[in-house]
Amino acid sequence: MNHDVAPSVVRSERLAMPLLTADQLERMLAGDLAGVGAEIGAHLPAWWIQDRHWLLQLRLRQLREAPETGPWLLRPIVLADDEPVSMGLLNFHGPPDDRGFAEIGYELRPEFWGKGYATEAVRAMFDWAAAEHGVTRFRAGIAPDNQRSMNVVTRLGMRRVGAQWDDGDGLELLWTVEGWGLA
Repeated sequence: MNHDVAPSVVRSERLAMPLLTADQLERMLAGDLAGVGAEIGAHLPAWWIQDRHWLLQLRLRQLREAPETGPWLLRPIVLADDEPVSMGLLNFHGPPDDRGFAEIGYELRPEFWGKGYATEAVRAMFDWAAAEHGVTRFRAGIAPDNQRSMNVVTRLGMRRVGAQWDDGDGLELLWTVEGWGLA
């Protein structure tokens, strides 16, 4: 993987979602939030290491094993204003599966809830996947007690299609949308 190439940034009206490279993930895990934040143009709060260390490690492992998955992986959700700060994160779990579904995962810190940022970020990622990769099928696994996240996917036209057990997250309700970007 060439770490000298500027990573892609998915943008929406209020947000920027820069792709984190393997080099940046390694440096974040080593504690260099300020340096990586300067590169992506946003403050990366301490919660990235305190709360999501395991996710940084997981996505770094994925990048090392299959570098081509990089564009689908971890991105901070950055409010593009005068003092840009990472207010959350999102990623696909990897490229689309054998049925053509790309599974989204996202988190917005509580102080940013209720302003439409999560919906805007996920919509922008779906639009990116459709425009850049022709992906039109998306899914999300959501904990049964996460009403906020269910509201997000409902606003995006996703429908509940079942449930699954995730070894890390427990019971998840499955939501999908097909035909994204075709209308």
